[in-house]
Amino acid sequence: MNKPLMVIFTTIALDAVGIGLIFPILPSLLKDITHSGNVAIYIGTLTALYAAMQFVLAPVLGTLSDRIGRRPVMLLSLGGAAVNYLFLAFSPNLALLFVGRAIAGMTSANISVATAYLTDVSAPDQRARHFGLLNAMFGLGFIVGPLLGGILGDYWVRLPFIAAAVLNGCNFLLALFVLPESHQPERKKLDLTALNPLRPFRWICSMKGLMPVVLTFFILSATGEAYGICWALWGFDAFGWNGFWIGLSLGAFGLCQALVQVFLPAPAARLFGERGAVFVGISCACIALMTIAFAHESWMVFAIMPLFALGGIGTPALQALATRQVDADSQGQFQGVLASAVSLASIIAPLFFSAFYFVVQKQWPGAIWLSVVAVYLLAIPLVMLGTRKPATATA
Repeated sequence: MNKPLMVIFTTIALDAVGIGLIFPILPSLLKDITHSGNVAIYIGTLTALYAAMQFVLAPVLGTLSDRIGRRPVMLLSLGGAAVNYLFLAFSPNLALLFVGRAIAGMTSANISVATAYLTDVSAPDQRARHFGLLNAMFGLGFIVGPLLGGILGDYWVRLPFIAAAVLNGCNFLLALFVLPESHQPERKKLDLTALNPLRPFRWICSMKGLMPVVLTFFILSATGEAYGICWALWGFDAFGWNGFWIGLSLGAFGLCQALVQVFLPAPAARLFGERGAVFVGISCACIALMTIAFAHESWMVFAIMPLFALGGIGTPALQALATRQVDADSQGQFQGVLASAVSLASIIAPLFFSAFYFVVQKQWPGAIWLSVVAVYLLAIPLVMLGTRKPATATA
């Protein structure tokens, strides 16, 4: 593995640790600030605000990464994340928490720029493997992050946010001093109209066959939002979990996810084909979700974790399929559009899932996971439509 790959994987791992630190303890922080017992709506609104800012600026940052290089955009993103965690750590009221999340959303380009970076430095036949390793690094971060967050949160509810800010500061320094540029910026003068956040969507519409791919990412991202919004709340309501057990469950998932992403994406793509691997992943996720919806003992959740992790087996294959839809000079723009679709899902899904959980919380908390299954099933026809032949058009 070459030096740029090692640096980008380390950056993503540290980023995941920072994110994972706050998951087990964010509900407790919001309860402390709002003096409310049911904070699902607050979590959903904060997540939606972050996503709204990301939705507007992700295509802009993706286009900028094509024009000025991946490295400066990555540095901007990491700096914004550090500022966000400082706001979470020291904000005395809800208003400043919203300010911090808005700043983080405006500068969040980590994953989309990292994906474009990997595309730059990876041969086409190596992309599925490298995307699998990227996801594995994120999974490894989730082994350490939630466990550390649960432990630190038992000492002081704001301590995990300080730790996350420090980690992102280290991440920024790593990228600043070690990460090389992977993309030769375009020499032509920057057209300011290219910074219009809606322009990439007109570009997507001009490319036959790309819209189903974008919608697939939208739906799969929407399902992922349910975990960040509801997992900690559900663990407390269904099993009485504290921060440590919530962190332990997330860490167990991160371990299984990392093992799956390191060893299985390439064999799965060879065995089932890339499209087939996506379908296998969706099937595993749906079976696991239906199981935990009806679980009445904690051990059932931990027992199903390996199957749950297999739900991510198709993501690298889908990412590899998506990169073949456009040429090399448009990868940053395309990844920015995908990130914007993910952000749009992150605006709508948190509001939907938090409201749904608010309704079912007292009667049947596990019902939230059946709603996630229903959303997953919408992706099946889109995968069939969007993974045929690469689209061809001029941006």
